[in-house]
Amino acid sequence: MFQIIFNAISAAEMSALPKGLQLELLAEFRLFPKDSEDTKGCFGMLRRGHRKLFRYRSKDYRIYFEQHPEGVLIRRVLHKNTLQDFLFRSSLTTAEEDERLGATSAFWKLIEEGQKPH
Repeated sequence: MFQIIFNAISAAEMSALPKGLQLELLAEFRLFPKDSEDTKGCFGMLRRGHRKLFRYRSKDYRIYFEQHPEGVLIRRVLHKNTLQDFLFRSSLTTAEEDERLGATSAFWKLIEEGQKPH
């Protein structure tokens, strides 16, 4: 069974959204491919060492997640116009965005703030 798992921070970010929007954002994950190598064109991918973090854009939100044996683990849910999201994206072009974000330790700190699944 495919599960969507939230850490404490992403659960709080998601619960702050209206219920209808929550359902719309979560419905997008039914398209998640079983094999992470099939993500070309569907999701952005950031790498740090052996770790892979995926980015999905839905509506005005960016959802950062990792694959989990039972489905996906949502790390962060950020509105595209938040200060945190802007600070990581300012001066990045679309072509270099994933590569540059993956190399930024401040970005990974933001993602890792809520290590424990909720």
